[in-house]
Amino acid sequence: MTVVPPVSVPVPLPPLAARARTVGGSPVRDILAVTARPEVINFAGGLPAPELFDAEGIAEAFRAVLAEDAGRALQYSTTEGEPVLRAALAGRVSARGLPTDADDVLVTTGSQQALSLLAAALLEPGDTVLVESPCYLAALQAFGLAGARIVPVPGDEEGVDPVALEELVLRERPKLLYTVPTFQNPTGRTMPAGRRAAIAEVAERCGLWIVEDDPYGELRFEGERVPWIASYEGAAERVVLLGSFSKVMAPGLRLGWLRAPAGLRRACAVAKQAADLHTPTVNQLAAARYLAERDLDAHVARVAGVYRERRDAMLAGLADALPVGSTWSRPEGGMFLWARLPEPYDTTALLPQVVRHDVAYVPGAPFYAGTPDPTTLRLCFVTQTPREIGEGLRRLGEGLRAV
Repeated sequence: MTVVPPVSVPVPLPPLAARARTVGGSPVRDILAVTARPEVINFAGGLPAPELFDAEGIAEAFRAVLAEDAGRALQYSTTEGEPVLRAALAGRVSARGLPTDADDVLVTTGSQQALSLLAAALLEPGDTVLVESPCYLAALQAFGLAGARIVPVPGDEEGVDPVALEELVLRERPKLLYTVPTFQNPTGRTMPAGRRAAIAEVAERCGLWIVEDDPYGELRFEGERVPWIASYEGAAERVVLLGSFSKVMAPGLRLGWLRAPAGLRRACAVAKQAADLHTPTVNQLAAARYLAERDLDAHVARVAGVYRERRDAMLAGLADALPVGSTWSRPEGGMFLWARLPEPYDTTALLPQVVRHDVAYVPGAPFYAGTPDPTTLRLCFVTQTPREIGEGLRRLGEGLRAV
């Protein structure tokens, strides 16, 4: 007699972690995938202009590093970062008014990693994080993935309202406030000095970490530089300052850094050991070589000059492109411009129609931790030439008028 073995029923695999199931992907990345056709003029991305990269200068730095000490450049490195790069970064931060030693700096794989490290070092599931409204999308992702409860702080065209901040701190007992005070993503706004000082005072008085993200601050077109929140009296021991080479050198290098008090910096280093051991050695050494032999400030000034022309081209065409009653920001630097259409426009619902006209933007709704404003949208003005910007705005106007 033939014995038929029982049919085995596969046991389902364990589920994904709750945080992986509940935190979505980046809407900007989703939009870029949909609008990847070359004929689309894409104002949705946050991409620096590739034709302005100092490709030869960066290539020469890599060649020199590999020719002189390939063994070191291709070897493992310390978690905190290559000493020569940390010293160069400390020098740049000190020159901008915040005394900093190399030991104060942790090199990260892009400043986005710094957010993940801080979330790992500071946040327990259920902890409260305060953010701007609207807020940088990837920060919302990083804190959400850590299981944080994210609460927006009311503000205005100058950023976070210090009075509202203090009320929320006293009521919610958050771990930290996350802010991009200079040329903010997505709005392009800059927090004035008085507002920064008031926020630093609230943090000191109430016991609050501030994460001050500054990826765009060097891209100033006009006006005077505003000091970092970290530079105000009493703030340095409670402010984590983040920086990046992505917008001023090249994002493909994936080089960022954080400046933090010793205890928190050590905790971030432990988190980084678990994440990736260290940022690629060859990239760090090449960046340090570039800083030693090239004038990064002069390069950034040239880039900012081109970006100013592109901002002006976008500002010049918005009145004809957007519906009557629309308003928009006029950033003094950075990469982004924020617009608000009159009600009842819904920029999320309108996007597919606009894309059919071969132009794209990012709807404002995903940037809000709280109730979104459906009439808002973000435009990046740095990736296209003035002529392309003019054509893109013409297409945008056609798409919006086809409602």
